[in-house]
Amino acid sequence: MRLLVLGGSVFLSKAVAADAAARGHEVVAVSRGRSGAAPDGVRHVTADRDGPFPEGLAAQELDAVVDVSRTPSHVRKAVAAVPGAHWVFVSTINVYADDADPGGPGAGRLREPERGDVDGAGSPEAYGAMKVACENLVREGAASAAVVRPGLIVGPGDPSGRFAYWPARMRRVLDDGARDVLAPGDPADPMQVIDVRDLAAWIVDLAERRTEGVFDGVGPASTVGAILAEVARGCGAEPRWRWADRSGLEAADVRPWSGERSLPLWLPRPEYDGMPAHDAAPALAAGLSPRPVADTARDTLAWLRATPDAAVTGLTADEEAEVLARPGRGSDVEV
Repeated sequence: MRLLVLGGSVFLSKAVAADAAARGHEVVAVSRGRSGAAPDGVRHVTADRDGPFPEGLAAQELDAVVDVSRTPSHVRKAVAAVPGAHWVFVSTINVYADDADPGGPGAGRLREPERGDVDGAGSPEAYGAMKVACENLVREGAASAAVVRPGLIVGPGDPSGRFAYWPARMRRVLDDGARDVLAPGDPADPMQVIDVRDLAAWIVDLAERRTEGVFDGVGPASTVGAILAEVARGCGAEPRWRWADRSGLEAADVRPWSGERSLPLWLPRPEYDGMPAHDAAPALAAGLSPRPVADTARDTLAWLRATPDAAVTGLTADEEAEVLARPGRGSDVEV
């Protein structure tokens, strides 16, 4: 298979290119060259996607294209240049308009498409709306296509630092004896994650098989408590979880999801009940094969130990200690 990966140098797109090359496919990765190099065995083309689509690639006979873009003009040009290939477009569950509703493809209401190029980095609404427009461009312009809408992608190499917070916190349990660990919300809150390597392998499968359709690319339904227990098990740590509810976290100025002073995996309820609770069954039936979260946590911890400058977002040690010391912090719950 001749595969074009639009990206190919960072996280998911890099994992797709690496997996395809390992299978013996002829892989070309196109990126701006700002964030890293393509994997071994992959031909790397540096191009500015704001300019014309590379003529040499448009002239080649390509079997499949994988694109992770969020920018409608980029997708529009690429589909026009390579319309005969099978496309796998990597979208996001942020295309759904209601984060409280777990309805998936064909059921969940989508955001209105944003056909222009806007800065959606700090706005899930703009980001999701542009992804809707990109999905439409691919499905309308390509010979055949699959659309994959991932949720929280985790594993080694994650530039967001969200999931990495938890293996990093387990490292402090192991190395420093800091066993009292602040945990977010209710351990029964729904949550699901997917390892980047499993998602990438499945995307290559979809390209090989020319699978068509729209899928939520998510892992099996789980809970925050179960996932954190798996993280601890995979890292070989024995933390004492100290659970804090929404009111306690907000009173302590702890922020949800990611970023400074955040507690990753925490989402306020009920307004985000649906976002981490999508139906994985269609993707699993189409071949997605997730590994245990414990394995992902173990490998992420190994990556953190080997990569001193790896991104980790969330509370600092001092900030966590401050919250744990507050009166009415929450209750201890076994998970």
